Amino acid sequence: MSEIKLVCFDWGGVILRICRNWQEGCAAAGLPARRRDESPELQAAMAAARAEVARRYQTGEIECAAFHSGVAAATGGLYTPDEVRRIHDAWLIAEYPGVDRVVARLVETPGVQTGLLSNTNAGHWRRHLPGPEGSHADFPTVARLKHRHGSHLLGAAKPGEEIYRLFERRSDFAGGEILFFDDLQENVETAHRIGWRAEQIDPFGDTAAQIAGHLARYGVFREPGKR
Repeated sequence: MSEIKLVCFDWGGVILRICRNWQEGCAAAGLPARRRDESPELQAAMAAARAEVARRYQTGEIECAAFHSGVAAATGGLYTPDEVRRIHDAWLIAEYPGVDRVVARLVETPGVQTGLLSNTNAGHWRRHLPGPEGSHADFPTVARLKHRHGSHLLGAAKPGEEIYRLFERRSDFAGGEILFFDDLQENVETAHRIGWRAEQIDPFGDTAAQIAGHLARYGVFREPGKR
């Protein structure tokens, strides 16, 4: 029998393909990646300002409109708040092929529960839920997971240890009972440090095959006929 009682996923880079940088986001939104010939010091200051606005957004300190206007201001006027909104919406691309089938199989596996622990925000979070009047979710696979927790709802973000502890308390699982999949090394390292089982997923590869392979190696998925 597997020692794993809960399998927890990151969202972007594991279940969902996302843009990895501002230039990709602009391209996905059909906007140019604008820049000025600023000094390296000013460019660094603007990047730090954008990162701070994003941090506040993904920990639930500010709402969507404040994020859009804050990022626009941090670009020094290169982008309007509406353009930032378009980039933000285009950041989520598509679910990785086959991940829905892996999750469906996992949900039906006896003796194991499922979860999500994602650095995300209110604008992105709603897109895994049905829309107004029951319209289909843009990215429905996450809704099949039982213990779903986003950083904007918990008020903490990875790789800080606090968000992992909050997840433990809310799911009532801890330590080696949890197997966690994330695409970022620092997030996996924190999980290891607090005793979780954790595996890094390559977001540029076949994430479904990677996840299924790890689940088989940990004994969560078994081959037909084997006990």
